[in-house]
Amino acid sequence: MDAVRVALLREVLAGTEWLRSTRRFAGVLRASVVPHGGGLLLVGTESYEPWHLAAHLTDEAAWSGVAELTPTLVRHHVEPGRGPHLSVGLGRLEAAGRGETLLVVAPDRPAPGLLERMHDARRAGATVLALDGGDREVRGLVHESLTVEPDGEVDLDTVQHLVSAAAGENGVPVQRGLGFRDRLSRLADQLTSPPPARW
Repeated sequence: MDAVRVALLREVLAGTEWLRSTRRFAGVLRASVVPHGGGLLLVGTESYEPWHLAAHLTDEAAWSGVAELTPTLVRHHVEPGRGPHLSVGLGRLEAAGRGETLLVVAPDRPAPGLLERMHDARRAGATVLALDGGDREVRGLVHESLTVEPDGEVDLDTVQHLVSAAAGENGVPVQRGLGFRDRLSRLADQLTSPPPARW
């Protein structure tokens, strides 16, 4: 989802609790990924792999200059011959510890093995966050969660777009004074301005 669509989505959701909730969660995410830390690990359930969130966070990391937002996608099943970015299995979670952040996207209840790894990562000092579907056990294992009810007014994909956009927005250096609308305006100016004259 591009910046213009996120802006329109925010206008549609203006006045709802979702904008505040997604910004708050994004702020927690942004604060938990510290420079020179162990990084951001992103994992879903066996039935839901958060590809789009991984891509959006990678884009926001590049856009905002906050490399720590670039996630490592942890997969339940790794096929042989895949590139390094698609070859990180659940074993990586066993090494998670202090200075690392584990973001779990769980629209439904994760398998017991993932729940155990979440618990172990938290006990080892990692910050554990979740975008969840309301499972009480998941919420009991994490430091912070944002619940997206399956039959609610917004879906999980929409919330992921809002969280990733807000996480990148929070990473813009304060001295530049560029909020989301400023960044959008600047991008529009760059896209519509004529090419520089050649002498």
